[in-house]
Amino acid sequence: MPTFSNFFVNIFEGLLGFLHILSNKKQQFCILKNISGIIKPSRMTLLLGPPSSGKTTFLLALAGKLDSELKSSGTVTYNGHEMNEFVPQRTAAYISQHDTHIGEMTVRETLAFSARCQGVGYLPEMLAELSRREKAANIKPDPDIDLFMKAAACEGQEENLITDYVLKILGLEECANTMVGNEVVRGISGGQKKRVTTGEMLVGPARALFMDEISTGLDSSTTFQIVKSIRQSTHILDATTVISLLQPAPETFELFDDIVLLSEGQIVYQGPREHVVEFFESMGFQCPKRKGVADFLQEVTSKKDQEQYWSLKDRPYAFVTVKEFAEAFQSFHVGKSIGEELASPFDKSNSHPAALATEKYGVERKQLFKACVAREVLLLRRKAFIFVFKIFQLFVMAVIGTSVFFRTKMHRDNVTDGGIYMGALFFGVSSILFNSMQEMFLVIAKLPVFYKQRDFLFYPSWAFSLSTWIVKIPFSFLEAAALVFVTYYGIGYDHDVTRLVVSLIK
Repeated sequence: MPTFSNFFVNIFEGLLGFLHILSNKKQQFCILKNISGIIKPSRMTLLLGPPSSGKTTFLLALAGKLDSELKSSGTVTYNGHEMNEFVPQRTAAYISQHDTHIGEMTVRETLAFSARCQGVGYLPEMLAELSRREKAANIKPDPDIDLFMKAAACEGQEENLITDYVLKILGLEECANTMVGNEVVRGISGGQKKRVTTGEMLVGPARALFMDEISTGLDSSTTFQIVKSIRQSTHILDATTVISLLQPAPETFELFDDIVLLSEGQIVYQGPREHVVEFFESMGFQCPKRKGVADFLQEVTSKKDQEQYWSLKDRPYAFVTVKEFAEAFQSFHVGKSIGEELASPFDKSNSHPAALATEKYGVERKQLFKACVAREVLLLRRKAFIFVFKIFQLFVMAVIGTSVFFRTKMHRDNVTDGGIYMGALFFGVSSILFNSMQEMFLVIAKLPVFYKQRDFLFYPSWAFSLSTWIVKIPFSFLEAAALVFVTYYGIGYDHDVTRLVVSLIK
């Protein structure tokens, strides 16, 4: 476990192992074995596999987010480019099963902030090219796209237009002005939150989405609606989407274009959904009519469940291992086709120049800072009651403190007078200190969102921390004023106005 004590234990064991005093007790464990394949654009791929088959590691590897401590060999390329030739954090997005958002922002504000930070990618250029080709072929353009292109001609409106476009294709228009919500604030449903998580990435330049167990905690109907929305966005935006689901319903399974079946760290099948049953029938296993294909695929590689699907009654059943399935797939016509494609490298010249992000951030850092400040001002307005209550609370404490230490002039004659001075000063400092403790919980609540957006390169860390600090400065002065103006002359400090101003600033 990654604990503080184990950190030093690992260092000590490593040192003893290096000196050959203590034998190395660590064992190598292979998660993925000989993985090769192609994920194609404008197609939605379903990643299936039993628990502990390596699905999460597979998705993290494709997204370029593998832990640096894991040892790996081989390469992952995008349009023939290796990971070090572009910025994978802005080209691909790994979306976990947890939806992390600021609950006090609406759906539209959440997507608009994401678009403002990431930049709008190459979607406007792509739609412009589509419009030009429609005119050249004398095709009547789609009304929605035509309206979008006319609006896109207005400079400075790209982020808002992309936000509206993504809201439309994900079916979020009806809840666009509803709070996302959290444990405290009532907001949108779980399925809508999942679509907001997807939309956060779609408004930016990322066109490769890797989604891990997104159906967790959702019913089959909600999962179907989410996958249907993602399928629509994948085909419209020419995106590449890989979704990991544990037990998809048959109607959800039918929405996918391709299937990747992973078991024991090996790819058993990869290719069009229409041929997956055909492959297993060629191996002697048949999916019963009463059984969903997805459930059949999860169980057919299992030693416990495999025998019930054996269809060759004239031959005795013998357990077929995952390795044998993987080897047989190489001889299957789909596997041969993939092998031929892998043998000929992708021509980099065919890649769109804007398809892969090469800049660390989508816009200038000054604009990122402005976006963070605008968000903090928005949240400040939404939580205005908390800050007004904090000022009122300090005012009440100031009245109490004044009544305790009330006098027309503070004496300075002996040690007792000095003790009264120190007591009054300590009361003021402690009141400010404990009143500020509430702010700590508000900042901590935003940290999960900050970690996610920082890792996706929405903005640098300093933009978040500096904007949070700057926006709170006026309220800090108001809190100090509520305490100092009530207590200063009431307690009987020095009547010099300069001393009053110094006390307020400090």
